[in-house]
Amino acid sequence: MTFGREKLELWGGVECTICRVGDSYNRQLERSAHAIRLDDIDRFAATGMTTIRYPVLWEQIAPDGPESADWSWPDERLQRLREVGVEPIVGLVHHGSGPMYTSLVDPEFGPKLAEYAGAVARRYPWVEYYTPVNEPLTTARFSGLYGVWYPHGRDEHTFKNALFNECRGTVLAMRAIREVNPNAKLVQTDDLGKIYSTPLLAYQAELSNEVRWLGWDLICGKVDEAHSLWDWLIAVCGATPEEILWFRDNPCPPDILGVNYYVTSERFLDENQDNYPEHYHGGNRRHRYADIETARVLAQPTGGIGPLLLEAWERYGLPIAITEAHIDAKREDQLRWLAEIWLGAEQARAQGADVRAVAVWGLLGLYDWNCLLTECRDYYEAGAFDVRSGVPRPTAIAALMKALASGGLPNDPALSGAGWWRRPARFFAREPVSVPGLTFPPRPRTGDNRAPILITGATGTLGRAFARICKERDLAFRLLSRAEMDIADADSVERAFDRYRPWAVINTAGYVRVDEAESDAERCFRENTHGPATLAAVCARHGVGLVTFSTDLVFNGEQDSPYVETDSIQPLNVYGQSKARAEALVLDRHPSALVVRTSSFFGPWDEHNFVSVALRTLRAGSPFVASQDQTVSPTYVPDLVHQCLDLLVDREAGIRHLTNDGAITWAELATRAAQLAQVDPGGIQACSDDHRRLPARRPRYSAMRSEQTFGMPSLEDALTRYFAQIAANGEAPLQVPQPNARAA
Repeated sequence: MTFGREKLELWGGVECTICRVGDSYNRQLERSAHAIRLDDIDRFAATGMTTIRYPVLWEQIAPDGPESADWSWPDERLQRLREVGVEPIVGLVHHGSGPMYTSLVDPEFGPKLAEYAGAVARRYPWVEYYTPVNEPLTTARFSGLYGVWYPHGRDEHTFKNALFNECRGTVLAMRAIREVNPNAKLVQTDDLGKIYSTPLLAYQAELSNEVRWLGWDLICGKVDEAHSLWDWLIAVCGATPEEILWFRDNPCPPDILGVNYYVTSERFLDENQDNYPEHYHGGNRRHRYADIETARVLAQPTGGIGPLLLEAWERYGLPIAITEAHIDAKREDQLRWLAEIWLGAEQARAQGADVRAVAVWGLLGLYDWNCLLTECRDYYEAGAFDVRSGVPRPTAIAALMKALASGGLPNDPALSGAGWWRRPARFFAREPVSVPGLTFPPRPRTGDNRAPILITGATGTLGRAFARICKERDLAFRLLSRAEMDIADADSVERAFDRYRPWAVINTAGYVRVDEAESDAERCFRENTHGPATLAAVCARHGVGLVTFSTDLVFNGEQDSPYVETDSIQPLNVYGQSKARAEALVLDRHPSALVVRTSSFFGPWDEHNFVSVALRTLRAGSPFVASQDQTVSPTYVPDLVHQCLDLLVDREAGIRHLTNDGAITWAELATRAAQLAQVDPGGIQACSDDHRRLPARRPRYSAMRSEQTFGMPSLEDALTRYFAQIAANGEAPLQVPQPNARAA
């Protein structure tokens, strides 16, 4: 039996936090550039969503009060939402504390918010749905208890003041809004998780599991002398009976209970804190313990969002929407997470809960949530669109949204497999924890289409790297040798397709000896041109995706700034000519193929790459010769593989440049690598290409960047991670530098 609407609806939301840390504000709408892009609304509508959580934020629109508000931005955007038929849920405060003239601990926060809310309602009397304060409980915890956001409180009293002011502000705001529009509805959001623990810490888990409902309980008027937290609120938080009972006497139950759910929402408390990284250590006044995501510690995954939705339904009996669904992960894991949440909502509906919708959060991605917005690190998590190139690019999330809006989960191979929160590598503890008596229902399966990716080049560095990382990401694959599939032989390719039934091919095979190609052109063109073109034709005939690789050597090197995808090509050698011709033929035969230009590989699983050879030579006390007049963009193989897989899952097509961010000569690269590895660089002998007299001409400058997708991590960052991985592999006695904040 289901309630409400006939089917689960697809909603969306724009990450719009205006978070105050000290006297500085982090403004997500500016970071994503949605603040200056009206046409984003058309992109959102194209996903098929019916409703969007949309900001008309107090701090942005009326920083000095409603009387001086600038309505031009919401005027334009709310009108466009009406034109495209997407209903807004207007948010007024999102993880903020209001403009500078108030704060979460200001006793007048509620009345001031209500004044602004009334002004919004008068400006837009047609708006029906509102969220005056997003996640009041979560915001109060971070602002009043953990000291993360303004006013940086670290005690229960400040937590209580912040929470009560937010909840009172919500009640007063809805009162002011309903004076204008009596039919206005409240969508009250908060994080819904659950706490589990070892037996010793069961008392803390029990308290935390009661506190998680407190924001909703207050707004619903459910807190009185009989409430389980009454004594705690008075004795520990310093609340008075009068301020608690104000909510009982002024109830404002939500019309829709908005549940936000993340992989961090369910947590486990363990007194054996030395088993976990230090940043998870904490405690209360009785015990020290680690507070860690259940996905990182429990041997059996929790049941996910479905059981939590049923708890919320049983407690409140109110219509529910999942108002934020997002995870920071590789693309197929983002798909699996959204699919799990969708299926969890469907399961709860089947068991009688009135679950109305799932909202895909962070449509334009999120910035710096890995540090809770306390720093500006430019750490970006893509959403349904990736904004890093300057023009929002639809990701596979946008495609999944369209499928969900039109009928349900597609039979997509990327959905199959286990998300990282189910895979064995997820654990931080030495041994996963099993608590006697603690069991969970199984999470829903998101797909069973295990069609593989075929990876050519079984003996090559790049092919083996793709196989390794596909295994890590639980993407089904087959790594094929030339004997198993000769890409230059159409019959051989057809036989392999008949046997494996792939959904995509990643072609890493090819002729790689640049200098030998000058005297072996026929073989070079067979492997690098005829092979990819033949493969492209077969892939196109079967509707199979294709990723193949080109090179920076398609450029002549006459410019002094990084080449982008639209720059003209003019290769100087046979190898570059073979790749340039392949680009044209592949895209002519299979326009949906992805051609990745890259160069200068180094990685932790190949002892023959430039960086490894340079360090090995220097350690042996021998001179190492490196060019000082050829500038390149070195590429860290794990970064390249991960980005290619994300783009493959996104079904990207055309030519893309993927290298680590940074232009450097070979001699400079050898020197920087030696410095980071604490190896004496004195043996590096910088020379010119003319002095080396190589058979194949190289471009003087072949550094690249992308204007089509997004920049990969910096070369410095990549080198740091390279040395850390080498040390973890136990393959070389390197002095490993400490990672910087971004790498950490």
